Amino acid sequence: MKLEFCGAAQTVTGSMHLLHINGLRVLLDCGLFQGRREEAKRINKEFPFDAASIDAVILSHAHIDHAGNLPHLVKAGFTGTIWCTPATRDLCSIMLADSAMIQEKDAEYLLKHKGEIVEPLYTMDDVSQTLEQMHSIGYHRTFDVVRGVTAQFFDAGHILGSAVTMLTLQENGRTVKLCFTGDVGRPNRPILRDPEFPGHADYIISESTYGGRLHDEPEKLEDKLLQVIQNVIDKKGKLIIPAFSVGRTQDIVYHLNNMYNAGKIPQIPIFVDSPLSFNATNIYRLHPECYDDEIRKVLMNDSDPFGFATLKYTRTVDESKKINRLKKAHVVIASSGMCESGRVVHHLMHSVGSPRNTVLIVGFNAEYTLGRKLADGHKTVNIMGIPHKVRCEIEKISGLSAHADESELMNFFKPFSRTTLQHTFLVHGEPEAQEALISTMKSQGVNNVTNPTKGTIVDL
Repeated sequence: MKLEFCGAAQTVTGSMHLLHINGLRVLLDCGLFQGRREEAKRINKEFPFDAASIDAVILSHAHIDHAGNLPHLVKAGFTGTIWCTPATRDLCSIMLADSAMIQEKDAEYLLKHKGEIVEPLYTMDDVSQTLEQMHSIGYHRTFDVVRGVTAQFFDAGHILGSAVTMLTLQENGRTVKLCFTGDVGRPNRPILRDPEFPGHADYIISESTYGGRLHDEPEKLEDKLLQVIQNVIDKKGKLIIPAFSVGRTQDIVYHLNNMYNAGKIPQIPIFVDSPLSFNATNIYRLHPECYDDEIRKVLMNDSDPFGFATLKYTRTVDESKKINRLKKAHVVIASSGMCESGRVVHHLMHSVGSPRNTVLIVGFNAEYTLGRKLADGHKTVNIMGIPHKVRCEIEKISGLSAHADESELMNFFKPFSRTTLQHTFLVHGEPEAQEALISTMKSQGVNNVTNPTKGTIVDL
């Protein structure tokens, strides 16, 4: 048994890990890498293995940095089964289609405005074939992946349908338990259940995005959000909130809905400018089996916690363009969260140059992304290849993150028996965050923790 780290190794995006067992290959996640455009294009185009040699894929959740390169894998020759939860498959049906559409639209834009010929990584036909190969299965049900590998999904509490996977591996009379966390969510969030303990393991592959950092206290979140909105009203400007269409957008809308119901939100137009967010929110409505007790109580008095009178979901391009012509104060929630694609890019092009406007960063942004540059205070940023002066205000809220912070990760690790746990591999994090988390884990008696580099192969 061998484990090969093919992506999200000492970086946050492009999750991809390859399990070798009984002469077979099982891929854990197949995500898009996001970062410098040329580097991302090269990494996403070239798999470090023959796609046709992969026998099965286990998908932790639908976020593009975990699922976004699956259609390319299929296009390159993968014909096996992709295992995931029902909600993950439903979300992938819209997210992968959206990803293909964005690639095609970006290619058209670059050809028209810069004369560049760019071939999309995959098309809608590849997405359709990918969905045909997906097989969904609910939490806590054991399923056979390939010969010698069985698995169970447990709720990761990260986004709708996200899963921690416990794999039982058998080869040459040996049995090994391998836990793959995907992305670990946070306890006590208002929509999804808390992350579940999947049982004891010999090895863990864990995300480490927020190693060394703690999130804002939840009770301060709505106060901060209201403060930022009021500031934009005073300036008669625009508030842009870049947010992932799945997870983050629904969380923001849920909090705004609570504030509206409590009479706290001023009468200001609020737009969710993303067809994907609209479709994803409908899928959230279809999967109440993933909800926690808090939202169930809300639903007793509020039939739609994802909508209120001053909130409008915009779907067409014309509706989106009209927002940019609006002269009065307003709020726009638009994807993508890292500002690398989608409608938020166009809103930023029209808005970063004015001090009347504010950009609110509500989640992690990978290194070299436009979102990271804005968060880090760059005075000039390139948007669609054109330099723009940043004169708008930049605000940040960390309490909306769907990733566990260091303290929450340590609480997740705590139940794992140190007598059986042989090694923990930290992935999906930048080196500084991983080193901080490794230090904390060792200080609490959890040894044999490493952060492998891309291409590292280890024996299990």
